[in-house]
Amino acid sequence: MKSVKFLSIVAAGAFAATAAFAAAPVKTVDSTKGKVLAGENGMTLYTFKKDAKGVSNCNGDCAKNWPPLKAASDAKADGAYSIIERKDGTKQWAKDGMPLYFWAKDTKMGDITGDGVGGNWELAKP
Repeated sequence: MKSVKFLSIVAAGAFAATAAFAAAPVKTVDSTKGKVLAGENGMTLYTFKKDAKGVSNCNGDCAKNWPPLKAASDAKADGAYSIIERKDGTKQWAKDGMPLYFWAKDTKMGDITGDGVGGNWELAKP
């Protein structure tokens, strides 16, 4: 009986650990323009108009100003959230195929100072 209970606890723990890696590290936060997507840190996420589905075109200096929402090597796609491979070989989260980025000049949760920058950056919406 003890071994069955132990196995049940181990199985539940393994399921919980797997579930933690299944979901994209994204949440919804309020901004002055309504609800927007944010990383686990609460910072707003953006999409880049020059990207294509499944392809990031923001590299080098661009990625310094617009850090990608990195995906762990063992992360798994989940629903509308997929994982793309960047030119440097790292992984990045995407929503509906469009890569997700932070803006270096946002300083607190709900900031949306990157919206419309250069006519190429848009708020990522839920």
